[in-house]
Amino acid sequence: MATDWLGSIVSINCGDSLGVYQGRVSAVDQVSQTISLTRPFHNGVKCLVPEVTFRAGDITELKILEIPGPGENQHFGDLHQTELGPSGVGCQAGVNQNGTGKLVKKPASSSSAPQNIPKRTDVKSQEVAVSPQQQQCSKSYVDRHMESLSQSKSFRRRHNSWSSSSRHPNQATPKKSGLKNGQMKNKDDECFGDDIEEIPDTDFDFEGNLALFDKAAVFEEIDTYERRSGTRSRGIPNERPARYRHDENILESEPIVYRRITVPHSVSKEFCTDSGLVVPSVSYELHKKLLSVAEKHGLTLERRLEMTGVCASQMALTLLGGPNRLNPKNVHQRPTVALLCGPHVKGAQGISCGRHLANHDVQVILFLPNFVKMLESITNELSLFSKTQGQQVSSLKDLPTSPVDLVINCLDCPENAFLRDQPWYKAAVAWANQNRAPVLSIDPPVHEVEQGIDAKWSLALGLPLPLGEHAGRVYLCDIGIPQQVFQEVGINYHSPFGCKFVIPLHSA
Repeated sequence: MATDWLGSIVSINCGDSLGVYQGRVSAVDQVSQTISLTRPFHNGVKCLVPEVTFRAGDITELKILEIPGPGENQHFGDLHQTELGPSGVGCQAGVNQNGTGKLVKKPASSSSAPQNIPKRTDVKSQEVAVSPQQQQCSKSYVDRHMESLSQSKSFRRRHNSWSSSSRHPNQATPKKSGLKNGQMKNKDDECFGDDIEEIPDTDFDFEGNLALFDKAAVFEEIDTYERRSGTRSRGIPNERPARYRHDENILESEPIVYRRITVPHSVSKEFCTDSGLVVPSVSYELHKKLLSVAEKHGLTLERRLEMTGVCASQMALTLLGGPNRLNPKNVHQRPTVALLCGPHVKGAQGISCGRHLANHDVQVILFLPNFVKMLESITNELSLFSKTQGQQVSSLKDLPTSPVDLVINCLDCPENAFLRDQPWYKAAVAWANQNRAPVLSIDPPVHEVEQGIDAKWSLALGLPLPLGEHAGRVYLCDIGIPQQVFQEVGINYHSPFGCKFVIPLHSA
């Protein structure tokens, strides 16, 4: 009676400890109350052993998945060494009240059925891991397992022929896939068909393999090959390409001439710009002649005063902080500028500068001594300055006692050297030295004796005079003298200003 169930595919539930096993019944022993399954699957995973034997006490539930037809159990002896395969998986047997099994078919799916994947490694070299529950199986189970290992080659041949020809009549026939899909499946089996135990446990040594790479030798070999083949070289560190600034011309058709300004007399001092252009100094007599010729051609004194005031105020605004200091959010930090002017053209240039500063929300305090008669240029500049918010004082007592942000010096004039002996001049020099504010001198003259006020910056007009160390750092402003005017006085002139109206000069 027990032999009637040989060849049936069953599912045995052994509880939470052992799990669920599926396989084909190979032996039933009524005396020892045991049942054996060939090529079993444990929890959906193929077991490493070919046969498992269970005791009746370990079985919690038994389900019949497939019942062999008449005469099929007689040939089971030839098939007990084959793997279970996908037949029977996807079918579930339920037991009715009469005890007979009811077979319910489900559509086969590739994800739920255990795959029959051939192994490329030798089965003899694999170590079989047996759980403590499996060690309780009978001795015949171990003997049959060793026999199957010795006949692994013949088993694989029979398995390939059986899996392609033998199929249960009740099993649903899967849809035929194309040749391309079949080839891809075989390739996937060959690539991913190994067991997990065959994966090496050691990690890849990235640092060790990276140390084997000699970067310098490889780069040297590449450089040697490129030099021999004439291809473009990557560049040697010692042969770096030239780098250019944003204001430099990359395509140079001719060499740069840095000396573009020449004067007709010997030069006592030379300056140079940030670009390297040489700017020679001129004497006071040549500078005065240059202004006189420019005025004759239409560059009047009023135009020159306006241009000087614009350039000087622009430089002063930059020294006061520029946009960081002068913006609507810093109304409470309005800078204060003290203007020290004399009764001459130099003083008129300072008044023009003060008017432009006052128009840019700068607190301007203008000091100009009282004289019975003033120059027309000064009168005109004072009339315009009075229309601003600037303050004009004639006494040094009205100047602020606290330090101001900037002092603009316009006291000196070479043609009025006697003013240096006046009490108001000496008092103004003393106040400027005690205030300790930085000093900007506009168009300062060249004195043989030491000046009373040491300037931090000096602004020259057109071409610089040979100023000394007491003039501080020299700047040059463009007051709009045409090039032919320079040529008329014997100066070969090429503008060094570029895109600016005020440029710094350095001692050459």
